Amino acid sequence: MRSTSRLTTAVVGAAVLLGCVSGPAASQGGRDGERILVFSKTAGFRHDSIPDGVTALKELGDTNGFTVDATEDAGAFTSRHLRRYDAVVFLSTTGDVLDAAQQKAFEGYIRKGGGYVGIHAAADTEYDWAFYGGLAGAYFQSHPAIQPATVVVEDRAHPATSALGPTWTRTDEWYNYRSNPRERAHVLASLDESSYTGGTMNGDHPIAWCQNYQGGRAFYTGGGHTKESYADPAFRQHLVGGILYAIGEAQADCRPENGYRPLFDGTAESLGGWRQAGPGSFTLDDDGTITSSGGMGMLWYAASDFRAYSLKLDWRTAGDDNSGVFAGFPPSDDPWSAVNNGYEIQIDATDVPEKTTGSVYGFRSADLKKRDRALNPPGEWNTYEIRVEGERLRVWLNGVKINDFTNTDPARSLTDGHFGIQNHGADDQVSFRNIRVKELPVKGS
Repeated sequence: MRSTSRLTTAVVGAAVLLGCVSGPAASQGGRDGERILVFSKTAGFRHDSIPDGVTALKELGDTNGFTVDATEDAGAFTSRHLRRYDAVVFLSTTGDVLDAAQQKAFEGYIRKGGGYVGIHAAADTEYDWAFYGGLAGAYFQSHPAIQPATVVVEDRAHPATSALGPTWTRTDEWYNYRSNPRERAHVLASLDESSYTGGTMNGDHPIAWCQNYQGGRAFYTGGGHTKESYADPAFRQHLVGGILYAIGEAQADCRPENGYRPLFDGTAESLGGWRQAGPGSFTLDDDGTITSSGGMGMLWYAASDFRAYSLKLDWRTAGDDNSGVFAGFPPSDDPWSAVNNGYEIQIDATDVPEKTTGSVYGFRSADLKKRDRALNPPGEWNTYEIRVEGERLRVWLNGVKINDFTNTDPARSLTDGHFGIQNHGADDQVSFRNIRVKELPVKGS
C-alpha cells in the first residue's frame, strides 16, 4: 500500500502560506520523485494572476513532495520530454498554444497514463483540437463580472473537495461553458446560479470536475482568475488535491455519476428514514458525516427496500478500525439478522483476505492487488459503489472494480433489498457521508 506522507501533508500543507519564490521558472525539488510541468503559454487574453499561480504551485510542490517545472515554451511538448512528468498543468492558457506535432506528443502522453490539470482559462484553449476539448471537459463561452458566488460541493470524498463543507462561498470570475460536462465527467462542484448574476447554464452549472480520459487522469477547476485565489488556503488545498489525483497519489471515483438520489445528505432530517438496530449508535458531526460508536449494531435504511440498485457512499477510518456495509437482508431491528441473512462488504484493511476491505465478508476476497492500488489510507476518504442486480453483487472502490460475487445460497437472497452500515465496537470509529442510491431495472420484470 502507498505511503501516506503526502496525502497527510496535503491537507495541512495546502492551507499554509509559504514565503514567495522569486526568479524565473525552474525546478522545485520534490521528495518522492513525482514531477509536474506547469504550462502557461497564452495566445489570447493573458491573466495577470499567472505569476501568482506559478508561485503557489511551486510552494505546494515544496510542501507536498512533488517537483514543479514551469514553462511557456511549447517546445517542451515532445514525447521524450513529457515522459519526465506525472502531470501537466495548463495554468490559464489561452488560444492555440501547441502545434500539430506538440499536440500529437501530448495525446500520446495522456494515453500512456499521464495526468492533466486545467486551471481557469485552460478551458479557453485549443478550440479546434477535439482531443483537448474532451480532456478539459468543456470550453469557455462567457463570464460575468468578478463577484462572490456559492459553490455547491457535490463530491466530498475527492481530495480536491474533501476538506470543504457542503457549500463554499468565494469570489472569482465565474465561467459559463459551451456544454455541460456532467454526462462524460464526474462533477465535483457546481455553482448556485441564484447566488450571483450572469450564470447562463440553466441551473446546472458545473465548475470543477474530474475524469478518466483515454488512459489518463484529468482534473479541471474553473476557479483561479484572480491573484487572490492563489493566496486562499482553501483554493490552494483544492488545487493540490486535484494535482495529487492527477499524478496518482490519491484515488477517487471519477466516473460520471447521474441519476442518484440522496439517502443521507449530511442533515439530521435525512436520517429520518434510517433506524438503529442493536447497541451503539452513530453521531452526526458538524461537517455532515456520521461516525460510529459502540456496538455491535447497525444503522439500516428502513424507509424502503430496493431489489436492483447501485449504492454509493463515502467512508473514512481513523486508523485500524472495523465496519462494513450490509446488503440483501430483510427488515429487522436485530443486527444479527443482517449477518445471518445478508452479505457484508467489509471495511478493515488489516484483516485476512476474505475479511478485509472490499471483501464479501467470509465468502469472497477482494482482488487485493487492485484493492491496494485503489485504497486511500486512514484519515482519507474512500468511495464504495455496491451494485446489486439479481443475485450478483459487485463492488467498486474509488472507481476500481475489486469484487464480483454471486450468491448461490438458497437461504439468502440479495433481492431482500435493505442495506445498512455497521457500528462494530467501542474501539472502532468509522465515518460515512453522502450516501446515495440509483435504482436499476429489475431483470425479467
